[in-house]
Amino acid sequence: MTQTDDIIDEGAEHKTWKGKLWGVVKVILIIVVTGGLLYWVFSKVPFAKIKYRLANADRAWLTAAIACYIGSMFFSSWRLLSYFKSIGLRLDWRFNLRLYFLGLCYNVLLPGGIGGDGYKIYLLHKRYGLPTKKVFWAILFDRLSGFWAIGAIVVGLIILIPNFPYHLAWPLSIVSVGTVIYYFVARKFFKDYTHNFVQAHLKAIGVQSMQLLCIVCLLLAQDFNGKFAPYLLSFLFSSLAAIIPFSLGGGGIRDALFLTLARQFNLAEDMAVYLSFGFYLISIIVALFGVYYVLAPKRLDAGIKKGEEPKLENHPIEE
Repeated sequence: MTQTDDIIDEGAEHKTWKGKLWGVVKVILIIVVTGGLLYWVFSKVPFAKIKYRLANADRAWLTAAIACYIGSMFFSSWRLLSYFKSIGLRLDWRFNLRLYFLGLCYNVLLPGGIGGDGYKIYLLHKRYGLPTKKVFWAILFDRLSGFWAIGAIVVGLIILIPNFPYHLAWPLSIVSVGTVIYYFVARKFFKDYTHNFVQAHLKAIGVQSMQLLCIVCLLLAQDFNGKFAPYLLSFLFSSLAAIIPFSLGGGGIRDALFLTLARQFNLAEDMAVYLSFGFYLISIIVALFGVYYVLAPKRLDAGIKKGEEPKLENHPIEE
């Protein structure tokens, strides 16, 4: 049995019957919510229309969309590495990337049970004796940087939206003031997690930019020649909703919100659903890369020579 298998088994052994019951209930809820929302979406926009768009999309642009999404995952893994460095955890970038894709697999394909973030927290705690709350906060700040990046890019896109009902000073002020407050609160109460604050947030911009490029490629795959900004803005808002943990990889929730926003912006509803559902399919395809490390967990350390192994450095973070 591998070390990773031991970790999973040990985690299962420590689960109480209430925890196991909640795990089952959570999986059922995820399936019901995802299925219910997708049913609602396709009751409004026939699935045949989405299938037609996907089947007739330009293959070169679809390939480019997948490449952009994979690029966003590289940026995302790189961003998380910055937060791990902040807590003194020096992971080899290859190990971190493989662990990231393994987490994607758990999040998208194996809901309930062991979530991707939960698995990473448990594995890093087990291997390096790192307090779980340190890893938890590092991952939480990684997510917060993603929220900030979405907000910053939304303001940029609003400038391109015609007839925006509010003066641009309002969204600019909100993001600017919010960023300052966010930084000083983090610096005051979570100082050790802000050592790489600027570079981590620049990487967060990179993540969201690559995902927006993915949407642009999906639009171009349809020979699109309209305005990109309303679709991109709708995608960013729907991405926020997709973080809610009660859906299968954000499926259903993103589609439902994207469709709702399409009506507000007078966008083609079938195009909006094609974008959200196409993005969802791409996320599943990319998450399948992590299956390899589920089946062969020893490969997480492949190619890492002695002396290059991940290690925990002394760090002043208080427990």
